Formats: sequence, C-alpha cells, structure tokens
Amino acid sequence: MPAESRVVEQARRDELIVTHLPLVKHVIGRLIGELPRGIDVENLESAGVLGLVESAGKYDPTRNTLFKTYAYMRIRGSILDELRRNSPLPQHMLERVALIRKACRKLESPITVEMLVAETKLSTDEVSDALAAERFSRMISWEQTAQPNSMSPMENMAPPHAEVERWESIQQLTEAIEQLNPRERLAVTLYYREELRLKEISAIMQLSASRISRLLTRAIFELGEKLRVKLAIGVG
Repeated sequence: MPAESRVVEQARRDELIVTHLPLVKHVIGRLIGELPRGIDVENLESAGVLGLVESAGKYDPTRNTLFKTYAYMRIRGSILDELRRNSPLPQHMLERVALIRKACRKLESPITVEMLVAETKLSTDEVSDALAAERFSRMISWEQTAQPNSMSPMENMAPPHAEVERWESIQQLTEAIEQLNPRERLAVTLYYREELRLKEISAIMQLSASRISRLLTRAIFELGEKLRVKLAIGVG
C-alpha cells in the first residue's frame, strides 16, 4: 500500500475510534446490569477500548455491516474476556450460588425470589446478588453465537421455522412481562426495550443503580421461570 494510502487509512481508523469511544461506555453501562456487584469498571473500560481499536483495524467498509454493529460485538467480547480472566467470584458468593442452585433443584417451578429466600434463609438482596452472580458465571462461559470476525448478516440468519418459534417466544415474553409488578416491568422495559443504562434508569425511577440492578435480576429470573413453565406445558 502506498504511503499516502496508509496515511488515509490510518486517519479513517483514528476517526472511527474517536467518534465511537462513547460506545464503550454504553456497552459497559448495559453489561453492568447483568454483573454481580464489585466489578472493576476501569479494567472493563480499558478492555472495551482495546476491542474498539481492534474493530477499527479490521473493519471493512465495503461489506454490508455498520461499523457500530461490528464494533459493539468486539467491544462486548473483549469485556467478557476481561471478566473471564480477572473477575473470579469470591468464596462467600460461590457458596450462595451453590445454595441457590440446590434450592432450584428442590423447588417446583415457577420459582420466585420469595421461595428462594424461604428455602435458603438468605435475605432478598443476598438472593438477588447470588442470582446475578450465577447468571454472570454462565454468561462468561457461553460461546458467543455471533462471531466477531463475521461481517455478513446472512451468515447468522435463522431458517423460517426458527423465526416462527422466535416470534412465539416474543409473544410469550411480552405476556410474562405484563405480569411483573409495576417497578420491575418499568425497569425491564427501560433496560431491554429502550436500551438505557443503569445510571439513566436510576435517574428516571429515582432509585439507586444497585437497586435497579437487583430489580432487573429478580425480574429476569422470574420471567425465565414463567417462560420455562409455559414451554414445558407447550411441549407436553
């Protein structure tokens, strides 16, 4: 590549990085709601910026994918890698997660947070934090379904029957969300539908970010339980 072309290419990459730096904070702000308390956010920001830089270096503008979409997946992947490497759960939290898992095996679905509190003798907040930690431990161990190197939207398209199943699941999810209490329903709507960060939801609902996080954890767990029961009935 001629020197002039290299300069132009580097300028393009630098512009992508600078203009999309807020995306790093957005991704972290979204992920925080799914993480246990005490995570080092500064480390996550550094990992996210590295993911953004890598995105700018590998992005091909001639292909049919927006840079923001491409970068989002790489930033998120870099942050999850950082979490996997450097954020082991403390022993007391692992013990609580074990209690929760044991209680879930014992109790009949749909399980509620109140049922877990009664079974484990933990407080409501301790159960919510343990549920967040349990979900976190599963999240960082899952393989990402969307490969960061893939830039073709066709590669991840589902077959028609899968789209029908997905639509049915969305309808069931919508019905389940309507059954949540008003505060949980609002938190879920703002977080997942409006894609707001915890700080923004906190300002709207006038609750602390930690309280919003626990509301989301509780709502997500109970939504999952309700959907699991519905799907089991449907299969039966």
